[in-house]
Amino acid sequence: MRKILLVEDDLVLGEMLSQRLSEEYELKWARTLIDSKNHLEKDGPFDLLILDVGLPDGQGFDLMDFPFKVRPPVIFLTARSDAESRLKGYELGAEEFIPKPFHLKELLLRLEHVLEAHTKEGQLDLAEVYIDFTQLSVRHKSGQVEYPPMTDLKVLKFLVDAAPRPVSRDDIIDHVWGMDKNPSHRTIDNTIVRIKKLLGPQDEDRVRSVRGVGYQWVSDTERKES
Repeated sequence: MRKILLVEDDLVLGEMLSQRLSEEYELKWARTLIDSKNHLEKDGPFDLLILDVGLPDGQGFDLMDFPFKVRPPVIFLTARSDAESRLKGYELGAEEFIPKPFHLKELLLRLEHVLEAHTKEGQLDLAEVYIDFTQLSVRHKSGQVEYPPMTDLKVLKFLVDAAPRPVSRDDIIDHVWGMDKNPSHRTIDNTIVRIKKLLGPQDEDRVRSVRGVGYQWVSDTERKES
């Protein structure tokens, strides 16, 4: 489960967001700069930071200087909607700058898009497995680690990167095996069967068969809307 740090000093808004986000993510909520740094030190690493700017003991901007090993993506959620504040947020490396008041659904969609964009860089954290495309490993929630065939993970990564566009079997063959090898369409279908089994019952439907085209990776956002 992906981990989010919410930094928000408004009690009502913080409780609402904490309750809603906790339904889908592992959430930590801090109301001050000091508490935020404590969470980063003790509970990290996080997959995403959602930061208010105006805090009782400083600014959310200050957290961008925290000594992360790898800084997670950042969304600023703040009443400061002036151009200077927005520019500062983006210059510091934020992915999004969302002014208050905001629509909850818009926040959830932007949040998911940011997470999905960073997932494509090398990891996939699902209900039953954590897949590291760099290490070519799959860690099950039980703690078991396995190393599936490299081509299986390459096919999965290709589907994830291409989403929401469906890809044909020939596209998969060209991307994963190259022009010098010529596996059959049946080989691709068997690979998809193994991938679905690898993802587990809760996520096997993420790999969707598209009639007359091939296969498609289904994101969290698309699953909610379907």
